Amino acid sequence: MQPLIMTLSLDQIKKPISLEMDSFENKFRDAMRSKVSLVDKIMHYIVKRKGKQMRPMFVFLSAGVCGKINESTYTAASLIELLHTATLVHDDVVDDALQRRGFFSINAVWKNKIAVLVGDYLLSRGLLIAVQHKEFKLLEIVSNAVRDMSEGELLQMEKARRLDIDEDVYYKIIRQKTASLIASCCSCGAASVQADDDRIELMRELGETIGLAFQIKDDLFDFEKSISTGKPSGIDIRERKLTLPVIYALSQASSVEKRTIINLIKNEHENESKVAEVLAFVNKQKGIDYAREKMFELRNHAFEIINSFPDSDYRKSLHDLITFTTDRNY
Repeated sequence: MQPLIMTLSLDQIKKPISLEMDSFENKFRDAMRSKVSLVDKIMHYIVKRKGKQMRPMFVFLSAGVCGKINESTYTAASLIELLHTATLVHDDVVDDALQRRGFFSINAVWKNKIAVLVGDYLLSRGLLIAVQHKEFKLLEIVSNAVRDMSEGELLQMEKARRLDIDEDVYYKIIRQKTASLIASCCSCGAASVQADDDRIELMRELGETIGLAFQIKDDLFDFEKSISTGKPSGIDIRERKLTLPVIYALSQASSVEKRTIINLIKNEHENESKVAEVLAFVNKQKGIDYAREKMFELRNHAFEIINSFPDSDYRKSLHDLITFTTDRNY
């Protein structure tokens, strides 16, 4: 059982960088501007529906932990956010998703062709910002992350067809899909203040560890919601995704039970009662408890890394942000 840790709101966590985050929002809006009215209209729509902005927070806090925040840090945060936004736009096209964060997706409003081109525009703006400021180290870090994210998505698609994902493959997928971007946030933050290679690598490890815990928390939402409401949610199961709770539960089952559950996920994933059956199986086999424990192990490792840095308001906020990633309810 993990000790209770008080979770602060994001507004409280970002106090040491509140001025920087306000300045960043203005710089980010400027970075997205276009002389083409349609593009500018869509950029305004994207800015209006911005999310929690955790990734820029990771950049600024990591920079503050390692040195003095400067113009290079703003470039790093803009580069990360532009490329991240581009991947979200493209993901919505790939997934045929009509909503994101409670708003209609770009492809839902302007159709797929325009959405793909908007994603390309955002990618190009990120690349140009890095080149114009001669931030080649930052560009290298983020380009590697985008490559890893693409490979992770493709690996997941390849494995999903056969539903043969074991725990090692699962970690490889989420390390590339999710953790690589948060790792790039932390390493870019460190690189922006001219930290040495050892510190940049340590911050990369920190970000990757947080990213793994972040994804496991996302995987748990489905099950936690189902348990608390008494109604099956099972979005991942409906999409035939094998997440850590399911993978562990299957590893504990008999061969007959395993074949039955795999068949339900493969062929009955749109049947609510069958989805509820899978969720009950996962709960019975302690898959949820196992995944939650793995998430806390990763969080504790992240705490160990951040606590190796000198004490500061930035370090405290980064510590609190790590807690937020595993304790959040949205």
